[in-house]
Amino acid sequence: MITKEMIENEKGYYANHFAMDPSLKTNAQNLLWEFNNTRPDESEKRASILQKLFGTCSDMTFIEPNFKCDYGFNIHTHGFAFINYNCVMLDTSPINIGENTFIGPGTCLSCAGHPIYPSERIVEGISTSKPITIENDVWIGANCTVFGGVTIGAGTVIGGGSVVTKDIPAGVVAAGNPCRVLRPITEDDRINLTEDFRAL
Repeated sequence: MITKEMIENEKGYYANHFAMDPSLKTNAQNLLWEFNNTRPDESEKRASILQKLFGTCSDMTFIEPNFKCDYGFNIHTHGFAFINYNCVMLDTSPINIGENTFIGPGTCLSCAGHPIYPSERIVEGISTSKPITIENDVWIGANCTVFGGVTIGAGTVIGGGSVVTKDIPAGVVAAGNPCRVLRPITEDDRINLTEDFRAL
């Protein structure tokens, strides 16, 4: 049987997904239904639900519905985090989200995986899982996928539509499928708006 202790482990694991304890998901499923059916003006109710759902939840965590996850207790926010519409987090291993993180709409953080060899995946029911770490000050653009075992370094920007299969270092712009480093972030990236925020 796959236990909560196994799922919360900071190391990856192989497991038989036929041996999952379905009751581990019950709390998250109920809270997610409640969260995704809140009215737009019920920000305090949303915040309260997230405190019950996540393992660690900063008071500065903001998520737009619809939001989906497997367990909830394996998601940890460590400061301001804005997670836009229709994000999915398959938290079969811990997901740590650093402070000042922006996650664009339609993004999936997937700790869960399956074997390449068909009979292991289908007949034997083997599943895999590795944690995901997003360090401070990261911006992940819309419709990205981040796979298990990946760390995204502090201050990095992931371009929209990227598929992140390997670690990305700090302080860079990275994009693509598979995601790769395009260049470092430099002073030339500053917008330097004037006081009246002129139109483009």
